[in-house]
Amino acid sequence: MQRPLGAQISHMLKDRGVEVIFGIPGVHNQEMYRGIEEAGITHVLARHEQGAGFMADGYARATGKPGVAYVITGPGVCNILTPMGQAYSDSAPMLVIASCLDEVAAQKGQLHQMKDQRAAAASVADWAEEAQSAAAAYHLIDRAFTEFSTMRARPKYIQVPISQLEAQAPPPPARLPPAVLGHGIREAQTVPDILDALKSAKRPLIILGGGAVPGASLYGKLAARAGAAVFCTYAGRGIIPTDHALYYGSMLARSESAQVLACADLLIVVGSELAEVDLWRRTPGHDCPMIRVDIDPAQMTGQRQKGDMQIVADGSEVMQAVCDGLEGHLPQTEWRAQDVAATRARWLAEIDAERPGIVPVCDALRAVLPVDTMIYSDMTQFAYAAKEVWDMDRAGHWHHPFGFGTLGYATPAAIGGAVARRGKPTMAIIGDYGFHYTMQELGVAVELGLSLPILLWDNGKLKEIEDSMVRAQIAPNAVVAHNPDFCKLAEAFGACSAAPQTLEALQASVMAAFETDGPTLIHITPGIAT
Repeated sequence: MQRPLGAQISHMLKDRGVEVIFGIPGVHNQEMYRGIEEAGITHVLARHEQGAGFMADGYARATGKPGVAYVITGPGVCNILTPMGQAYSDSAPMLVIASCLDEVAAQKGQLHQMKDQRAAAASVADWAEEAQSAAAAYHLIDRAFTEFSTMRARPKYIQVPISQLEAQAPPPPARLPPAVLGHGIREAQTVPDILDALKSAKRPLIILGGGAVPGASLYGKLAARAGAAVFCTYAGRGIIPTDHALYYGSMLARSESAQVLACADLLIVVGSELAEVDLWRRTPGHDCPMIRVDIDPAQMTGQRQKGDMQIVADGSEVMQAVCDGLEGHLPQTEWRAQDVAATRARWLAEIDAERPGIVPVCDALRAVLPVDTMIYSDMTQFAYAAKEVWDMDRAGHWHHPFGFGTLGYATPAAIGGAVARRGKPTMAIIGDYGFHYTMQELGVAVELGLSLPILLWDNGKLKEIEDSMVRAQIAPNAVVAHNPDFCKLAEAFGACSAAPQTLEALQASVMAAFETDGPTLIHITPGIAT
């Protein structure tokens, strides 16, 4: 049946598997809201478009399905650019659909007018296109969903002129057959070469990034069969079982890890950019052949970390074939478990000294969190330490704004994750300053009745920046801001609050929060009794 295009888009999204849309309605995009309820889609009303974008990001990371957001022309698009940039840098599938003005060249002074709205979105999206007809809108939506399933996941942006949203449009086309990533030929050609290299290596070392998460279950067996030492990047935590004797953890950013890599005689990197935020140095430190496996061909060109063998493919397909080929192989590894354990212990002591008081809190939380807890963290010193010392027992369960590094991510992203994981434990970890960025989204968690612990680490300042200024011999400036009474603020929103003074009380507060109908803000400071 004919409907306004705005309504048809919601029906098309429902047919493509979309169950939740995050957004804020306005006079320019209200036609997109005409069909949401009729299509059977749940809409989550954010308090700010930045919050809507982070919720869509958190939902996408929790489910592996695209997070969808509806925003208005102009300021709505500008407000969601930061979440789009975060989704781009961290490979989160997000679809943002916005309204746009019909004409901006010959007509000026319109409500929400921008010089080039599409170009602004293009700066942080995989692509940004304008649909000037119903057929174009349908094509772009199907293009986005096809690419989500066959390429590196990144945000897509579609804008539709207001007159098109209002105009009658035919039904969207039938759902396309599922698109899958091609397999087989490249793997058949490269697997024997990888096997030969692994079987002759005495000190093979594997680095696993976030791109290796889909094949997480195979890498422990692969590492054991190859006699390989392993690092995970922050995004790859949980891929390797914590009891793997040659596992160096997620401490790749420790400066001494370069010396470990220098001892390797073969380096295999799967699903990692080896970016600045993975290494915090220019090169990994290896002096041996490097094999890189990544779904993104851009990782193979123009990078500082070029591999001697570069394989553009689904990492889990390639490495599963390698693992199968190593069955029965008896590795002659020269890595020693006691050396790995001693190195990890030394690094743990370094982290505890660098950021006092955080490691015991991490240990206390890890001891009581329910199985399958999913954590969303923010740019805060607590998370910086936790990412190195908190071993995860499963992959894809700790999400952080790694690349773009935006403050305010954790609270709304955890809301998106909790919406996706109703009945499963979800937790946010955020700093006092970052909480200011998106604190208004606490109202969404209250409105939805989400049992969400929000752990607020309050050191009363931008401590990481203060420390950096001191190291640079700059007198600390503009690093202290006046904070509210966070517990009273949470209660004003209708949330619960707690301010535990001991680790035992903290554990009890977190466990109670998972059983509470609504969010609980748990305020702790570096002075919490350990």
